[in-house]
Amino acid sequence: MSIPPQPPSSPGPYGQPGQPGPYGQPGQPGPPPYGGAPQGWYPPQQQKTNVLAIVAFVMALVCGIPLVPLILGIVALSQIKSRGEKGKGLAVAAIVIHSLVIVLWIVVVALGLTGSLGDDAPKKRDTTTGQVTGPASSGVTEIRKGDCFNTKDDLTEYGDEDGTQAAHSVTIVPCTQPHKGEAYAVFDLDGGAYPGNDKVIKSAEEKCSGTALSSYVGDNPKLSEKLEVYYYYPQAATWVLGDREVTCFMGDPAGPTTGSVRAAGS
Repeated sequence: MSIPPQPPSSPGPYGQPGQPGPYGQPGQPGPPPYGGAPQGWYPPQQQKTNVLAIVAFVMALVCGIPLVPLILGIVALSQIKSRGEKGKGLAVAAIVIHSLVIVLWIVVVALGLTGSLGDDAPKKRDTTTGQVTGPASSGVTEIRKGDCFNTKDDLTEYGDEDGTQAAHSVTIVPCTQPHKGEAYAVFDLDGGAYPGNDKVIKSAEEKCSGTALSSYVGDNPKLSEKLEVYYYYPQAATWVLGDREVTCFMGDPAGPTTGSVRAAGS
């Protein structure tokens, strides 16, 4: 007696147990949607150091182009904040270092303008005449009335229409020695804001002429027609540093002279 074959059972909607269904094996998740880590997790990205911060720090150390390290440091701080980069310490260090360098340069320029970086030896003056008894390097603002001095400048260039930048230091010498200039008046302009180059020149011309000159030379027979009147005056850059002094002096554009043109008792 034969046993009739069992009728094929119809598959359920998800297939027979142990056979893959349309959604994969039970309990086995499909591949991660981004091909790497599981969904919802990302590997942490390494922070980069801001390039401008590095450049600013290096330039600050080597004293690069003025103000550039300062500007780069400020820009770097802004980028670091917005991008979340590293390098804040480098940017701050660059700003601090270069700021100190700028302050140092300002001090050096100020000392140079006042002649403090010149000859450290005290200027010996005759107690009667007030004249120096030996050559001494000085700033232009240290010239006194009656001083004779030499400068590396060419006096012929002082008369150019375009003007010229005078040297910040001179060498005061006894008037018995050859010299290019002799100061006959020294005065200060009024304080306040810088009045402008034209007004400063006008004030200097007015005060250096007239009685200031005539009272100094009098009827001195040594006064030569070759001597011309010049003056040192403050400019915008030195005005900020407190310079208000105008120095009126005479000199021969042809070359140094010897002896003073100062009248007795003036």
